Amino acid sequence: MNLKLENILNCTNGKLIIGDKTKDCNNFSKDTRTLQKGDTYIGIKGEKFDGSLFWKEAFEKGADTVIINKIDLEKEEIEKYKQKNKCIIQVEDTIKALAQMASYKRQLYNNKLKVIGVTGSVGKTSTKDKIASVIYQKYKTLKTEGNNNNHIGLPLTILSLKDEEVAVIEMGMNHLGEISYLTQIAKPDIAVITNIGTSHIGNLGSRKNILKAKLEILDGMENKVLVINNDNDLLNQWNLENKEKIDIHTFGIHHTSEFQAENIILNENTSQFTCNHKNEKFDIFVPVGGEHFILNALCATAVGNLLGLNKEEIINGIKNFKLTAKRMEINHLKNNIILINDSYNASYESMKAAILSLKNRKGKRKIAVLGDMFELGEFSEKLHREVGVEVCKNKIDALFLIGENAKYIGEEAEKNGLDKENIRYFNQKELLLSELKKNLQEGDVILFKASNGMRLFEMVENLKKELGE
Repeated sequence: MNLKLENILNCTNGKLIIGDKTKDCNNFSKDTRTLQKGDTYIGIKGEKFDGSLFWKEAFEKGADTVIINKIDLEKEEIEKYKQKNKCIIQVEDTIKALAQMASYKRQLYNNKLKVIGVTGSVGKTSTKDKIASVIYQKYKTLKTEGNNNNHIGLPLTILSLKDEEVAVIEMGMNHLGEISYLTQIAKPDIAVITNIGTSHIGNLGSRKNILKAKLEILDGMENKVLVINNDNDLLNQWNLENKEKIDIHTFGIHHTSEFQAENIILNENTSQFTCNHKNEKFDIFVPVGGEHFILNALCATAVGNLLGLNKEEIINGIKNFKLTAKRMEINHLKNNIILINDSYNASYESMKAAILSLKNRKGKRKIAVLGDMFELGEFSEKLHREVGVEVCKNKIDALFLIGENAKYIGEEAEKNGLDKENIRYFNQKELLLSELKKNLQEGDVILFKASNGMRLFEMVENLKKELGE
């Protein structure tokens, strides 16, 4: 169900400068660097540049159609591309137009498509990936690629729909109102909330406000079906207060839930457990270590069950799940050194889980390379200090720190017993990397973890290149 130019003009109130209204628009792109021949290019205006200014480059790269803001166009250039059967649409605001086109396309699918909306403070991407892996066992499935979960990435994901039967859509936010905007586009049939933590607490002011922001996912739902982590304190309480009003399905380890994990066995790289659902029990193997991956396996089980998958399909989907890059990615280097790349993003909760995973790995020394967690506002010092407590609680041997607030991790780790000689603070990645290389020993296990803006993945790539097997 492709959009035609005529549909785009109607739903965006755009103006056709050149082109055939009956032309199909199959694929959409906002980046001329990755644009493919025949794509429709959308010129997004960002903080640093206006993508609409690259419309000619998009045509030269093979785009058939461009959708741009109302910028000045030269008559000679318009005529040139008219002769090449190209199409140009101008709109008031390309970001708004993107949402309008995605909403229109979602409506075209109506009851032919089931949408699973996934949000939460941490674990959205791995949960989305695991749900998609399960659903794929029975249905043709589209999922959000990477973490394209914002007001641009989500509409582009919807616009990429072809003949899928289920779409697993991730929804992120920094402020109140943002998930409400996204859910009105995606119109989920089932919503998932992985947890309520401290991510973006600097913007929202409290965990209660974070809960409020995540619950906005219900705004776009006609029949509200919600899957939640019952081990999370705020979601557990919210469930008790609202279970008579909304169709809620729970999963958990520590609190009695509809989908309950029992007989848990945690290994370095894998785990397994028994899922108890209404007294029907079946064993599930998870190809990743860590208790949090058992929780998102339970979540995927719940969603699979709601969509009519049998237990064999669910078991196979979880067994074949693969993590998105830079999330607890295990790399084996020379001299039996293990590198854990979890550099994509960080909150207190994900730091805590990653440090626990580091502790549980076999190795000579456990080294944590940690950087700042962003968007914590007035809570920043407190939460960085709590990470320092976790470092000592889990008996991490050495800390390499970088970032303005990472110093609090070191101060608290020292207070709680980590030898000062094993805490090193740097203000440049190059210096940290150089010192780390000098100190590496055979059998070390190293964790890299920080918010993505710290760009610790650059150090990871350097180590992989120099010390990869």
